[in-house]
Amino acid sequence: MSRPLTIAVPKGRVQKQLVPLLEHAGLVAARLLDDDRALVRRTEDGSLAFLLLKPDDVPTYVEYGAADLGVVGRDVLLERRYDLYQPLDLGIGRCRMVVAGVPGRPLPALPRVATKYPRVAAEHFARSGIQAEVIFVQGSVELAPLVGLADLIVDLVETGSTLRENGLAEFETLHEVSSVVVANRALFKLRHREITQLLADLGRGLASR
Repeated sequence: MSRPLTIAVPKGRVQKQLVPLLEHAGLVAARLLDDDRALVRRTEDGSLAFLLLKPDDVPTYVEYGAADLGVVGRDVLLERRYDLYQPLDLGIGRCRMVVAGVPGRPLPALPRVATKYPRVAAEHFARSGIQAEVIFVQGSVELAPLVGLADLIVDLVETGSTLRENGLAEFETLHEVSSVVVANRALFKLRHREITQLLADLGRGLASR
């Protein structure tokens, strides 16, 4: 028996949203919801294996061939620029990448921008003709303008409620973000029949929702 088709999945919210989508496409994915610590989860028939990873690590596992396919947010792909196929938008994990800050607060000539996405932020402000100092932070980005670390932030928002609760406002949207399927280029060719069948099943499931 050939090895199972391996799919890298981000742990957390998208993992839970992915299960009904896979099931709707006729794929058995209940193992993804099992309450255990297993990081590799195989379907009973052995045809699929899921790797549970941190979201930022999913495209790395796919690019280097440890997984055939992966599910990852466009934000990660925009920032890191992996060499991967992106054959299908799943339409889950929807949010926006925005510039935000304290409304009415004047910006200095050289604003500081806190973000988990330094490449995206630097390129955006450069295109806008604004010289900015970009500061990389991993989490609690909304805190940065409140304590004087930064003047602006570039971050993901879904409803904007966290920004509002911290006295911040959205100034502009940089990108609409959702989760997409990514594929290793070499394995896409080697396992073309299996992968295209799975993508076709997913596509039909999305169309019939």
